[in-house]
Amino acid sequence: MATRNNFNTTKVPRTTEVFPQAVITDQFIFLSGTTGIDPVSHQLSESFEEQARQAFRNVQTILEEAGSSLSKIVKTTVFMVHGNEFSTLNKIYAEIFPNNAPARSTPQLMPFPAGILISVECIALI
Repeated sequence: MATRNNFNTTKVPRTTEVFPQAVITDQFIFLSGTTGIDPVSHQLSESFEEQARQAFRNVQTILEEAGSSLSKIVKTTVFMVHGNEFSTLNKIYAEIFPNNAPARSTPQLMPFPAGILISVECIALI
């Protein structure tokens, strides 16, 4: 029988208590949307690039705390407020995943609350 456990780490600020940062199953970790809130200052940069970089650092921290890593990601969904930031996102994505990048979807959406410009969710292997 498959197991399913909610997972949270205090090393990354949670945007809500309604859902967990991740759900871990026997083979996969499913990360909820992860923003670029700085874990030290608990603030967001106004810069898309800085928010994106911090969002991926936060994803990395959650994955590592849960026993996985960026290299085990098989799929990302990157929600962006501004579609004109694709070149910035692609630059960051190529830096984070220089080889064997995971599949990616990047929908543009209406503004998030509180100045959030990007949210990254992913599925990774354990």
